[in-house]
Amino acid sequence: MTVIALAVGGTEIEAGVLAEDGALMHSERRFTRAERGPEAVIDTVIDCAAELAREYRPAAAGIAVPGIVDEAAGTCVFAANLGWRRVPVRDWLAEELDLPVAFGHDVRAGGLAEARLGAGRECGSFLFVPVGTEIAAAIVLGGEAFAGEQGSAGEIGHLVVRPDGEPCPCGRRGCLQTVASACAIARRYSRATGEIGVSARDVRDRADAGDAVAAEVWRDAVEALADGLSAAVTLLDPECIVIGGGLARAGAAYFDPLRTALAERLTFRTAPPVRPAELGHRAGCLGAALLARDLHRAGPATSPQPVTPRQISQKAVG
Repeated sequence: MTVIALAVGGTEIEAGVLAEDGALMHSERRFTRAERGPEAVIDTVIDCAAELAREYRPAAAGIAVPGIVDEAAGTCVFAANLGWRRVPVRDWLAEELDLPVAFGHDVRAGGLAEARLGAGRECGSFLFVPVGTEIAAAIVLGGEAFAGEQGSAGEIGHLVVRPDGEPCPCGRRGCLQTVASACAIARRYSRATGEIGVSARDVRDRADAGDAVAAEVWRDAVEALADGLSAAVTLLDPECIVIGGGLARAGAAYFDPLRTALAERLTFRTAPPVRPAELGHRAGCLGAALLARDLHRAGPATSPQPVTPRQISQKAVG
């Protein structure tokens, strides 16, 4: 039983083919090119899936998307980076492929993959926190990712950690991702120095080399993340925390001070282990593949009548 899967991001679409034994038979990445507009992104997603389906003849497909999603309805409610509003992704893809399609949130799909295949395998409950362009979390309980009543559980990036801090696109100030995301690290360093084109990795390297400004920006990011994680730990009491995203590749320069800062904030309990994710950028795609396998194994189910993919209205995507 082969399945195909896609994880749609603001920059890239990760696609893959999972064999019956769980081996990744094929993987590829395509640029999302969201600047072309929401309809063009939808066409790219559908075309990519259709090409894989023609070549590998899968039993099912899975897709994971960012933003606010209604997983039961298979709808992307809102994805700012893609320009999507109320897009019935699952039904459009199912109609195009003539296959059962599983639909999920990108971070929760990544958490599912880390639970079954990665750093969360031995944890009954954990937080999967990708730190990249933005910050979000998957709350994994008993091997399943918790979505919440309105599909927005785990939006840790919008915890206010600096009340007088920078404005966030969500409308508030001082959200965690305005300080601790990779984009925030690069932006805050550039603002302090006037230098443009600097990445979060550059800031880390310069901090290691003795750059005082870089060290301060890096330290602020780590401490802000510790503030957000301490709130999440206090509320959820996870067995461990799995950090993903680009910053997880920074190694000891990131994890050592983060573990220390988190332990200092949890005065009445021991801090849970904080470990790097194991699946890297493929976590979302692998999670979508696992959702597809689960759907196929569950057998046929009644689902809403799909909408023809090319019946795209401005209301849906604009």
